Amino acid sequence: MRVDCAFVHRLRTARLKFGPEPFWTQNSEKNFLDVTHLLSFSLNNKVYSFHKARGRIRFRLLSPELNISHSPEKKSLQVETEREMKGLVRHEILTANLFAKITVFFLISSAFFYLGKHWSQSDGYQQLIFFNHQSPPSISISPNANLTLDISFLLPPPPPSNPPPNLPSPPPPLRPPPPPDRFGIVDENGKMTENFDVGEVDPDLVENDENQTVVGEGGDGNSRARARARARVTRLRLCPERMREYIPCLDNEEAIKNLESTEKGEKYERHCPEQGNGFDCLVPPPKDYKQPIPWPRSRDEVWFNNVPHSRLVEDKGGQNWISIAKDKFKFPGGGTQFIHGADQYLDQISQMVPDITFGNHTRVVLDVGCGVASFGAYLLSRNVIPLSIAPKDVHENQIQFALERGVPAMVAAFATRRLLYPSQAFDLIHCSRCRINWTRDDGILLLEVNRMLRAGGYFAWAAQPVYKHEESQQEAWKEMENLTARICWELVKKEGYIAIWKKPLNNSCYINRDAEVQPPLCDNDDDPDNVWYVDLKPCITRLPENGYGANITTWPDRLHYPPDRLQTVEQDAYISRNELFKAESRFWNDIVGSYVRAYHWKKIKLRNVMDMRAGFGGFAAAFVDFGIDAWVMNVVPISGPNTLPVIFDRGLLGVIHDWCEAFDTYPRTYDLLHASGLLSIEQKRCNISGIMLEMDRILRPGGRAYILDTKSVIEEAYEITKALGWRAVLQDTSEGPYASRRVLRCDKQLLRA
Repeated sequence: MRVDCAFVHRLRTARLKFGPEPFWTQNSEKNFLDVTHLLSFSLNNKVYSFHKARGRIRFRLLSPELNISHSPEKKSLQVETEREMKGLVRHEILTANLFAKITVFFLISSAFFYLGKHWSQSDGYQQLIFFNHQSPPSISISPNANLTLDISFLLPPPPPSNPPPNLPSPPPPLRPPPPPDRFGIVDENGKMTENFDVGEVDPDLVENDENQTVVGEGGDGNSRARARARARVTRLRLCPERMREYIPCLDNEEAIKNLESTEKGEKYERHCPEQGNGFDCLVPPPKDYKQPIPWPRSRDEVWFNNVPHSRLVEDKGGQNWISIAKDKFKFPGGGTQFIHGADQYLDQISQMVPDITFGNHTRVVLDVGCGVASFGAYLLSRNVIPLSIAPKDVHENQIQFALERGVPAMVAAFATRRLLYPSQAFDLIHCSRCRINWTRDDGILLLEVNRMLRAGGYFAWAAQPVYKHEESQQEAWKEMENLTARICWELVKKEGYIAIWKKPLNNSCYINRDAEVQPPLCDNDDDPDNVWYVDLKPCITRLPENGYGANITTWPDRLHYPPDRLQTVEQDAYISRNELFKAESRFWNDIVGSYVRAYHWKKIKLRNVMDMRAGFGGFAAAFVDFGIDAWVMNVVPISGPNTLPVIFDRGLLGVIHDWCEAFDTYPRTYDLLHASGLLSIEQKRCNISGIMLEMDRILRPGGRAYILDTKSVIEEAYEITKALGWRAVLQDTSEGPYASRRVLRCDKQLLRA
């Protein structure tokens, strides 16, 4: 009996059915096969089907008595089964052929591998890196290998040997370095101590047993431990009443007495006390001092008790300068040369020279010999920033009146030294009965005006020689005409009692003068912006050939336009100066904006403001941007780069200064002092306590000081504020509590004797 079986490998889903439901015969052990791929089989013309169950194949006879060849249904079933079996047979054949092909390929590859190995060994070169049975290379030895030759007769005789040089004696043993100075920060075991020194402390602020304060952290209301003592300072005493208007560098009587001459105004110049001999007390306010009247009311009236001097009323009352009404001084707005008011006087100047255009082309003005500064006070309403200057006490406290009114002013004098402003600083310089002899010493004072006047700027002179016909006055006018012609000024207009000249835009006129014409041009190596304790020079300051200083835009565009003279600032900058200029403006805009929102700077009526380390003037520019009705004195310390020309080119005010000395202004000048990074820089040159004592002198009672500096400096400054009697608060910057800098906000209190 033969059984034909078909094995299925992939058609596991195939089914063989007969009838609607498959049925099974009785189970029998012989009906089970241990096969896994049996689909169907035929046995003696009988068809069997299977079903997988419990891992075995169960099959049954579909029809034991059925003859497949005679039944159509069974025949179709047989045909279908035979087709499937034929396909499976073909699959088995293909599988067998694939196995044969793989076997043949392996045999051929082995044969070629053997031939390649045999060929690589035959030609002596290693072609197959898998096998390397080469023997090591052999070396043939020359028959003359053991032959010895003497070639000494071919070599030149050796040079005679020199005796070895005498070596220098060894240096003496080094002395051990001196033991390091110990400040007591850590003890011998490396543990931090409770108290230690911090270096120099002002001897006038040394601790005593009474009324002392300990330097450390605090002031912001937190519970931070104040374990580190840095210095001990005492509460400073009040100065005598006679010092209530004390200016240290202008009231040094001992130095003034020792001057060899005072005929040129030397006594009005700076004569600072020697280091260690300065004042060490708090300058008191006048009796019954009041909070100043806010701007713009202060332009027309101030409290009498704040500047209790009536002599000026007696001297100038008839000239419409000033008057007294009850407990106030009144300012009608007149002057010696403009009795009918400063406004009418300014209109006259504008009509004489329309190109002056106040508030557009003319932005920064210097008023020399200002009186009570009515000229500058009314210029402010025309979008002009004036600076009024006069010597101390020529007319009793005229600069103090100007500052109390809220007008930019400073004590300064034309004498023997350069004024503390850069070259080409002012668009217009004005002198109305300023009592200065411009033609003395071959015009050296007018040459100083020429240095400070911008190329193409104007000089307005209102004085008796302009309009009086007396012989002496006419002689003075001729001398003035001659001098201005020799320095290439053009007389633009002479009308009534005013004469206006214009400065040239370049050096062409100076170069084309006759060789014998005086005064000469200054040397090429002369720095016209070097002004700190520099004597006047009897020469004409050269204008830059590249036009720097003359090519400025009009106001207000010039405020944010990087000026040409920005490129002349000597500083270590790794990026473009223009980018640095813009970055500073953005930085201070953000800071001032936060102060306006948080501290309500627009509501607290700030008027007189000083930036003690001004940089490019970004802090003052932010005041303009935010519409704060105040003026800012931008101070450029001599310890840093001279950015003062840039500040004036922007249409702002400024001055050079050394903060190791006192500033040239009266006590109680400013409503706000701003010091960013100043103390940490100047502490290398002078004492922080001395700087802050000067800050107290020039700050009004009720005024504010904002100090931004490193943490260590701020902590020391915080304790000094206690000695000054200020209320101070330590605060974090916008950088957060872990930043390297902090802000110290201070309020000066009104102290009474």
